[in-house]
Formats: sequence, structure tokens, C-alpha cells
Amino acid sequence: MAGNKDFQQFTLTEEHEALREAVRELVADKIAPRAAEVDETGEFPWDVYEALRSSGFHAIHIPEEYGGEGGDALAACLVIEEVARGCAASSLIPAVNKLGTMPLMVGGTEDLLARYLPKVASGEAMFSYALSEREAGSDAASMRTRAGADGDDWVLTGQKSWITNAGVSGYYTVMAVTDPDAGSRGISAFVVHADDEGFSLGTPERKLGIHGSPTREILFDRCRIPGDRIVGEPGTGFQTAMRTLDHTRVTIGAQAVGIAQGALDVATGYLKERRQFGKPIGSFQGLQFMIADMAMKLEAARQLVYVAAGKSERQDADLTFFGAAAKCFASDVAMEVTTDAVQALGGAGYTKDWPVERMMRDAKITQIYEGTNQVQRIVIAKQILGRLG
Repeated sequence: MAGNKDFQQFTLTEEHEALREAVRELVADKIAPRAAEVDETGEFPWDVYEALRSSGFHAIHIPEEYGGEGGDALAACLVIEEVARGCAASSLIPAVNKLGTMPLMVGGTEDLLARYLPKVASGEAMFSYALSEREAGSDAASMRTRAGADGDDWVLTGQKSWITNAGVSGYYTVMAVTDPDAGSRGISAFVVHADDEGFSLGTPERKLGIHGSPTREILFDRCRIPGDRIVGEPGTGFQTAMRTLDHTRVTIGAQAVGIAQGALDVATGYLKERRQFGKPIGSFQGLQFMIADMAMKLEAARQLVYVAAGKSERQDADLTFFGAAAKCFASDVAMEVTTDAVQALGGAGYTKDWPVERMMRDAKITQIYEGTNQVQRIVIAKQILGRLG
């Protein structure tokens, strides 16, 4: 039946399940034990990067023809989910590698793909994504960074804000205005190298969470790049940026699911072990209702993310709706589940002796980056009203 065929496309295969187990083992051995220290020091975990790289999990989405693992969209989500379950900051390694390279994959030439994807696949360099600016966040089309043609080259001037993994990535996909009179159709995408003359970094941001993933401004002072580093045709950059986010918002949903699962794991264990009034506190109905709601909402979020991942892989026409919905719903659930986990642990949950306070801090960013959840609701509403109208 057609319905059954559609369902099978959303179902985890044996290969997906094996991948989940492999990532889970790596996280338990190499990543989760480092999470508290990474959060405390705020240093990028190069040892975690090496562990992910050596296992092929740092950029599993890169196709095999470019030296990658050839993982589908669901495989990428599983990696990000399982890493986030142990350390949200570390999950941004595979997530941002996909975010940074996706513009090339949806809008770049074969030459660009052959030039950069093998370097990411091998672990030689990471790739970040640069769209937002100080005065152009949700209103990304109002960006002010300019790229002007100079002979065969382009010269970039301006800045980008909130760039994840800035300073550790070797490459950046940068959106800049090439035709100021054309609105969003006057924006183009470029690949910038960290060692390009005129490229520099701002001061690291002091953040609530994801401390082990650096966030900084990147600055362009007449940064000259060769003409062959434009992604697609001039004026297609904003479209490429939006198409990219349709795919990568699904991975933020996966990250949110992983954070929430980690918090639920801790809370469940605590409710079984902690005793009050002569019995485990998990025997009290108030806490049972809380843990039941956490588990139900988390599983609903997970299934929505997996469905969206299937649509991302097939590039379905309704991906924009499902990508926004998965990101929005899963991140709201993550914030709720992690907050409830802190509550379930009581005073212990409010201390750094337990990981749920870190998970609550980390969860908050999933409601903000790659489009705030208010923006996601606008995207969703436009998709619905557009179809009805």
C-alpha cells in the first residue's frame, strides 16, 4: 500500500539502529565524561573532535564520492541526537559542519564540492555558516555586509554575528550584499577561508550555555577572495541560505531531542534512587505525572524530527513546514523537559554536581538559533495559509 511505503521511508533501518548504538558507545566512553569540564572551561574539545573524526561521525552527511560516510539526513540527526544526549556543545561539531557545507550542496558547483567537501570529510577543516549580523537577525535580508566585484575577485566588507565554531572552523559560508538595490535578490553566498587577508575574529561571546562551542563575530576588512568562491550565481545567496535552513533546522530539532533525552535519563534515575518518607520519590504521583509528561512530549518531538529528516532526504515540497515544525516543537520540549528535570531533582538539580542544570542552559539556545521559535511559527503559518489561500 502507498501509505505503508510512506511509513517505511520514515522508519529507522537496521543500519540506522547500528549507527545509533555505535555513536552511543562513543559518547559514553569519550564525550559524556568530558561534558562538565568542557562546560566549566569553555574550551573547544579537540579530543572530542578527534574521537568523532576518527569514527566518521564529525560530518557523516558528506557523500561517499567526496570521501565521506554518505549518511542520509536521518543518520545525521541520529549522530547529533546521541552526541547531544551527552554533551550539547560537542553535538555542534557534526551539526555545524552540515550547516556550513549545506549551501554548497544545494547551490554550489561541482568544482566547489570537490574542492571543499573532501577536506571536511577527512577532518582537515570544519565549516561554519555566516548569515546573521548585529542589526540583521530575524530580518536577515537587511544585512549590510557588502561584496563588490574587483576584476575577477570579490572584496568583502562588514561583519557577521553569532557565528558558531568561529575561530576553530577553517571555512565559512558567508552571505553578503552584491546588489544593494535588489533586496533579497541582491544577496550572494561566498566561501571565505580563515586565513584570507582581511578576515578576523571578534571577542568570544560570554554565553548562558554550549560553552564548549565558541561563538564569535567574524569581520571583513576589504577581505579579497577569488571569484571562483561564489556559491551559485550572484543574487542567489538568500535563496540558498533559506534552502539550507529548511534542511538544518531538522538537525537542531535532533539536538534538542538529545538534550531532553539526557535530562530525562538523569531525572528517571534520580526518581528511582532518591528516597523520602521511606520510599523512592518516583512512587509519588506528582512526580509520576511529571515524568510521564516529559516522556510523552519527548517521544512526540523525536518522531516529528525523524519524519522531517525523511522529508529533508527526499527534498519533499513540504520540507519548509516540517523543518520549522520539528525545530520549534522539539526545542520547546527540550526547554520544558530540562526545566522539569531540574525541578524533579530539587536542590540537587540546581547544583553543578548534577548535569541537568547544564542541560537546561544548553537547551535554551535551541529555541533561538537558526531562527527563533517565533520566526518558526511565522514560517509555519505562512506555509499553512499559503496552501489554504
